[in-house]
Amino acid sequence: MELAMAELTRALQDPLLDAMNFLNEVAERFPDAISFAAGRPNERFVTADDTANDLRAFRTYLTAHSTRPEHEVIRALFSYGPAKGIINDLVCRYLHVDEGIETVPEAVVVTVGAQEAMVLVLRALCRDAADVALAVAPTYAGFTGAASVVGMPVLPVSSGDDGVDLDDLEAVLATARAAGLRPRCLYVIPDFANPTGMCLPIAERRRLLEAAERNRLLIVEDNPYGIYAGHGERLPTLKSLDEGGQVVYIGSFAKSVMPGARVGYVVADQAVTSGGRRTGLLADELGKIKSMITLNTSPVSQAVVAGRLLAHDFSLVRANERVTATYRDNLDRLLRGLRVRFGGDGAQAVHWTRPVGGFFVMLHVPFRADEALLEHSASRHQVLWTPMSQFYPGSDAGARSLRLSCSALRPQDIEPGLDRLAALVAEQSSVVAS
Repeated sequence: MELAMAELTRALQDPLLDAMNFLNEVAERFPDAISFAAGRPNERFVTADDTANDLRAFRTYLTAHSTRPEHEVIRALFSYGPAKGIINDLVCRYLHVDEGIETVPEAVVVTVGAQEAMVLVLRALCRDAADVALAVAPTYAGFTGAASVVGMPVLPVSSGDDGVDLDDLEAVLATARAAGLRPRCLYVIPDFANPTGMCLPIAERRRLLEAAERNRLLIVEDNPYGIYAGHGERLPTLKSLDEGGQVVYIGSFAKSVMPGARVGYVVADQAVTSGGRRTGLLADELGKIKSMITLNTSPVSQAVVAGRLLAHDFSLVRANERVTATYRDNLDRLLRGLRVRFGGDGAQAVHWTRPVGGFFVMLHVPFRADEALLEHSASRHQVLWTPMSQFYPGSDAGARSLRLSCSALRPQDIEPGLDRLAALVAEQSSVVAS
């Protein structure tokens, strides 16, 4: 039997899916290339001993806090579990300690990575073809991909000098509503955003919350990088500032505990009503959807996360001090290296964002940085990066930009990697000049 592509979901025709596959394929074909493309955690900080200790810590905790026999407690880790999770209370304590977020276990859904959390939220909000999401551009490709799978269009909102152009947000909302569309949420990464690396200033966070409340718009706050502040104080999350219930908060333990555990979570404490009567929380509805998709998040994976939280008094900031120092050093090396090779006055043809933490830097170049050039970069110059076109769906805005990530690199690879990148830039700039 053959299946015509036209008979399958339109999401499979999204160019983003092909772009992601292309990046993975190029990395496999050029294993000796220095990669500024991978936005993943540094794997040398994940050890089997740590995982065993985490499991042991949670097992001890469960036994001490349960009236059931120990063998029944342990068996629960190797069976199915509640759709919303088994470590919700510990996640709440972590959010209180590290993020100043006050919530209750009932408002938390523990998910298979943050990506599932996005799918659950979008699926719950997307009732019919009139429902649309908004996202600050450039936008994390995983969110636009999740929206594509759900069948929910994403309208871009300009980022502006301070992170979100609130005038453009108002204009996009007005235009969408005039066209009969229902904007349901705005997706934003306020801390060390993927792909720009930039943070929303505190005043901008407050203005964004005010705009969301005024427009009856949910904010979906994604915070996978917030604990990795390189220099200066960490800023409060939107959720911790939220007094009107405007923020659905998504987090991930992939960056801070163990990538392979694939554990994320969503805090959705908004009340849901029917016929004027409160029926529960948005988290309850997300749990229903999850039970039909992944059933539950692996209890063993949740136990690894829980053990790490218990071992560090619920602070992943403290647990990751050594990791944060490494990322800070890598980012400093990357920014210093760019300044040495391309100048630093901001008026050059090559310029870049200057984050103070996180994984990413966005680099603007005077030529088209597309997949064809990435292929050439990998084969001729042995250096990988990510085309920014992935983060501007349906737009040519990122055609002359690329994303650099420093998280997974060894410090000693950054300088030679930048030398290779500089050679590519010189080569392509001369082509444009001629």
